[in-house]
Amino acid sequence: MAAETSPRQRRRICPQAHQPFVPACHFDVTSGSGGRCARSSSCCCCGGEPGPGEWSLSESRGGTRREWGTSSMEREGGKNAAVVAVVTEPRFTQRYREYLEKQKLLDRQHRVAKMPDGTVALPVLGEALREQHLRELRNCVAPGSTCIVTQLLDPVPSKKAQSCSPAQRLCLEVSRWVEGRGVTWSAELEADLPRSWQRHGNLLLLSEDCFQAKQWKNLEPELWETVASALGVRRVAKRGRVSPDGTRTPAVTLLLGDHGWVEHVDNGIRYKFDVTQCMFSFGNITEKLRVASLPCAREVLVDLYAGIGYFTLPFLVHAGAAFVHACEWNPHAVAALRTNLEINGVADRCQIHFGDNRKLKLSNIADRVNLGLIPSSEEGWPIACQVLKQDAGGILHIHQNVESFPGKNLQPLGSSEMEKEHWPYPQQIITNQGTNGATGDSGRKTLPAATKPEWQRWAESAETRIATLLRQVHGKPWKTQILHIQPVKSYAPHVDHIVLDLECRPCPLVG
Repeated sequence: MAAETSPRQRRRICPQAHQPFVPACHFDVTSGSGGRCARSSSCCCCGGEPGPGEWSLSESRGGTRREWGTSSMEREGGKNAAVVAVVTEPRFTQRYREYLEKQKLLDRQHRVAKMPDGTVALPVLGEALREQHLRELRNCVAPGSTCIVTQLLDPVPSKKAQSCSPAQRLCLEVSRWVEGRGVTWSAELEADLPRSWQRHGNLLLLSEDCFQAKQWKNLEPELWETVASALGVRRVAKRGRVSPDGTRTPAVTLLLGDHGWVEHVDNGIRYKFDVTQCMFSFGNITEKLRVASLPCAREVLVDLYAGIGYFTLPFLVHAGAAFVHACEWNPHAVAALRTNLEINGVADRCQIHFGDNRKLKLSNIADRVNLGLIPSSEEGWPIACQVLKQDAGGILHIHQNVESFPGKNLQPLGSSEMEKEHWPYPQQIITNQGTNGATGDSGRKTLPAATKPEWQRWAESAETRIATLLRQVHGKPWKTQILHIQPVKSYAPHVDHIVLDLECRPCPLVG
């Protein structure tokens, strides 16, 4: 960024000086208007005539000199942003460095550059550089030195910068920019920076617990441009808490950019969605990989909480499901789901049911039902029982957040004595520690070796509740069996997101 100039000092610039291998043009300018390129009238980038734009400030012994280069923002193509540098002769380099370090102007993120004419360019914090500093360098620090401000179009990162983590780089870039704006950098501001984030292509999604200090407000919107440049993205968004509106709409604010649509690829499946309107959990990748490996050929599946297709797509693309009925009531998620079915080439094998799945008219159709809603999908259990095939039954994949607080007893869901009287067969819970949770459905699979007691108690209570619902819905007894309990992720301290694979079959008629 150029040093400050008065309105009288603003002039035009060379519009072509950013071409590869062409250094910034030097224009000698005095108090008069206009200017000519200091290189020659046959300058290959501008023909000696400056074009519209702004001058950057520098000085030389012969008067005021101004130069032009690219802006400090990231250039097209993802190359490093241009940085401001002070140019002088090699013999004065050490004096310049010591002065710039003392004034906290030296840019430690980029290497000193040797110019084609033998001079040396020291990267500086351009936002903080003032004309006063240039005068002191020329007249006091190194009398008789050449003192020119230029911009390095392709600066080389220093070894320190190359070894920085993204979080460290963000801290360095933001603190440097903040101090350049005249704001004192403090431990409070540093502690308010994000330590982690989600990245969706060229969009950075920040968590809600960062940039909360009041000082940040006065630095917007340029602050977000600095954050984007430091982390190599073009758009920035910040999320709040998920809205308790039933559609799990994320409270996401777009801070930089004109739209929130992104594309993410998991296991060869493309997901497009608007981060300001739809949820996407990276933590569910293990479950998406698992369902992609299930043997679903020739099966009909009902996905009661389809969203943008988190599980609908793996079932169709990789597991080979013959057809999926996808239920969703968030209109933004439905729009994304339609797009994702098309771009993954499976739209002809899926029907979207828009609206409240508790009012779903389907019945007696599913070999498998996915209930991918947390913290609990219990409201969907009756409709899951309704859509299972009456004569053959099927498998339910039930998602749940289960607490595992030490010493706390789990309250079974719907485990009354009346319900236990309707239990047709003894519970069959197979625990073979050796196989550690196989993912297929054939045979009698097992619980993972690391199953917590709380997970198993919840699974047993859910199994009891489902058996009762099946009898109520279909008017005859069913047998149920826990095939597998799959941990997905830790949702919060002492709270685990798990999936229960529950086999449900109608009991054969006797006599």
